Amino acid sequence: MSGCIEGNNGIIMAELFKRYRILLFISLIIIVLDQLTKWLVLINIPLYESITIIPNVFDLTHIHNTGGAFGFMADQSLLVRQILFHGVSMFSLVIIVYFYHQSPIEYPFLLAALSLIFGGAVGNLIDRFRLGEVVDFLDVYIGTYHWPAFNVADSAVSVGVTVLMYYMIIKKVP
Repeated sequence: MSGCIEGNNGIIMAELFKRYRILLFISLIIIVLDQLTKWLVLINIPLYESITIIPNVFDLTHIHNTGGAFGFMADQSLLVRQILFHGVSMFSLVIIVYFYHQSPIEYPFLLAALSLIFGGAVGNLIDRFRLGEVVDFLDVYIGTYHWPAFNVADSAVSVGVTVLMYYMIIKKVP
């Protein structure tokens, strides 16, 4: 009898892995790339210094963002920011896993989009827990017109949200 239970557990685990392998694979790649690039910036570029990659278009600029997207709430106390950003991030991760679980497996790009968002959220959450702020370094601009600096995690979230919106608005996938 116990062999049957162990066999069923193995089947259940195999099915869970099959269902969540895209989430695990893509999220892990994003988290590793994000943390690796941030580590390289931390050890090689002094804070507020830049390395020009494409003149008047793209620099690597080491900054720390204490706020959310575009510096949102950066002027709030550390405690307020931690409660807000840690709480919202953790809640968002739960919601992403829920939507991932509910999404049809026949839509691998939808699952990949949710995985990008998940991996990006975890990447920035690691920074918030470890440093109390997020390391940003990708600085895109044309002349004096600057886009706020961002990182690999932010890029993954942006691409994931764009694909997710496509599926929700154009494809109308629930």
